[in-house]
Amino acid sequence: MKRYGMVIGVKADKIEEYKRLHAAVWPGVLEMIAQCHIRNYSIYLRQLDDGRHFLFSYFEYTGSDFAADMAKMAADPTTQRWWSVCSPCQQPLDSRNPGEWWAGMEEVFHCD
Repeated sequence: MKRYGMVIGVKADKIEEYKRLHAAVWPGVLEMIAQCHIRNYSIYLRQLDDGRHFLFSYFEYTGSDFAADMAKMAADPTTQRWWSVCSPCQQPLDSRNPGEWWAGMEEVFHCD
């Protein structure tokens, strides 16, 4: 199992919409997340001191081919529609790596 942390900005005027969407995630999206070996998935919201809002996500990947599972998820029509309604709420970081929407984070500590 590998743990992942990711971060992305969220537009202040879209926070309530983002919360509303995630209070009732579409069943097909949840099914695809499970099929792609993602477990214990959480998203947190925080406003930083500079006033900007950010989302932090955490999940555990239990599969053996992360790239293939992420490609499977990206090819799923229901997931594509979900992303099309969530993406306008988000503001990707300028410093993210090429090809990323959510910026990956380095794990610096873990305690079981």
